[in-house]
Amino acid sequence: MRHVAALALFALTLAACDAPPLAAPPASTSASASAADDQAATPPPTPSQADTANDLAAAAEGDVVLSAQSIWQGDLAACRTGAGAVDACLLSTMRASDASPEALAASTRLVALGNPGYVSDWRELEGVGVAEITYPFRANTNQGLWLVDADGRAVDVDHNVLPAGAVRLRGELKPFLDAHPDAMPFAPAQAVGSEPLPGGGVRLRFDVPMRTCHACPDVGKLELGYDFDADRRYEGRSVIALRAPG
Repeated sequence: MRHVAALALFALTLAACDAPPLAAPPASTSASASAADDQAATPPPTPSQADTANDLAAAAEGDVVLSAQSIWQGDLAACRTGAGAVDACLLSTMRASDASPEALAASTRLVALGNPGYVSDWRELEGVGVAEITYPFRANTNQGLWLVDADGRAVDVDHNVLPAGAVRLRGELKPFLDAHPDAMPFAPAQAVGSEPLPGGGVRLRFDVPMRTCHACPDVGKLELGYDFDADRRYEGRSVIALRAPG
């Protein structure tokens, strides 16, 4: 029999504010426009560490706007030699292969977040964009998902899904957490369906495994809902249930 924890109160605390859209560099800046004018008559220089540093500084501001144009697929074999920083190698390899500005913006933001990777696929689910992220240099989980709303803004379904400081004060979760005090959510989240919301909105549902270590068996499932309005703009995230498996 399923052990389902009612999470109505806790769901309110995690809606909207706990999973903000990711940030990334603006599409263009006056500095980059001036640089493009200066270099119009000469071949572009090989990307340097200074270029990468400037990109990472810019990635701290603005909104990342994702679409099917954000996809990149290339060969990163040269970045696996251990001869240099993989994040700089990723970006320089993408530039050398003529990656789109949208693809570079997404990867630059991932590097700035400490998770070098790239958008490797794109699809739509109930009118919401789903960007598949590949993290080629991770030791364990190499795949992730960003949900992308109508404005192109993204939310990472694996980011900070269960803030421990708030959760452990909630009585609704106490039975599960007492039984599994060391359980933590482990990416990647798995899509499990959707449901309509009043007014034409939609809730996309995901299950996140709860384990005591990466290689350990699941001791439970954390079920999350990501809500979008009728125009498919992101409204927030809520916890639906925390349950034992089976």
